[in-house]
Amino acid sequence: MATEAHRPTTSSDWGKADFEAIYNCPDPRRYFTTLQPLDYQIPHHGQAVFRAAVDALHRRRTDRPPLRVVDLCCSYGINAALLNHRLTLADLYDRYTAPGPDGAAGVAADRAYFATRRRDDAVHLTGIDAADRAVRYGREAGLLDAGFAENLETAPPTPALRAALAGTDLITVTGGVGYITARTFGHLLDAVTAPPWIAAFVLRTVSYGPVADLLARAGLVTEKLPARTFRQRRFADDGERRAAFTALAAHALPTDGKEADGFYHADLHLSRPAADVAALPLEKLVTD
Repeated sequence: MATEAHRPTTSSDWGKADFEAIYNCPDPRRYFTTLQPLDYQIPHHGQAVFRAAVDALHRRRTDRPPLRVVDLCCSYGINAALLNHRLTLADLYDRYTAPGPDGAAGVAADRAYFATRRRDDAVHLTGIDAADRAVRYGREAGLLDAGFAENLETAPPTPALRAALAGTDLITVTGGVGYITARTFGHLLDAVTAPPWIAAFVLRTVSYGPVADLLARAGLVTEKLPARTFRQRRFADDGERRAAFTALAAHALPTDGKEADGFYHADLHLSRPAADVAALPLEKLVTD
């Protein structure tokens, strides 16, 4: 379980424990040491899906390398680390929970670590998160090509972010929907040159309907992977579990084989132009 210094408290919004203290630190070490006991794993699932999406886009858009990816709620650049480097989530746990230098020396060591493992086909990755220190780490460690500490729930993108969003091919998010809403997605769609693909892992306790409706009005068809869900992390305590089961019951969603195993589960939603959906349905894009 979490150490006393890292123990989560009950959140007052929609039943999840409050891990606010780990989301905006100078580096991700507290984040990983806190979430490791909860078997936090959604970035691992995102890595496979986002890589499949990037590979499919590469095949369709050979005229515009490198692809431009925007990661919402990017935190420290974890999805960027997995998408653009020859690494696994287990590698990141090993690195960030082991003793090592902190401060500027730690960031420099992390930058060198990632530089030697960068993929030749790395995408251009822009991160957006309200946590300024986390975004700064992602940039300084070389994980984010561009990073913006902006809250699109409360304000539209700054001119600099609007410029960075132009030409976006893929938007990803693994853990933010529920904290971010259709308002954020609306601001993004207002800034992009053409509707991009949008891949979102969304906890089953949260409705994606308002976002999918907004995307439909922008010409995107949203598919939900029907065959499986994806574990996010273990429930931190009985309070989280009760709140999750209450939310799922309100949506008439069964928990057998899913949250009954003690984990939050997420659905995968992929939104694309209709022609792209027809050419490669989600079930063929994500095959395992």
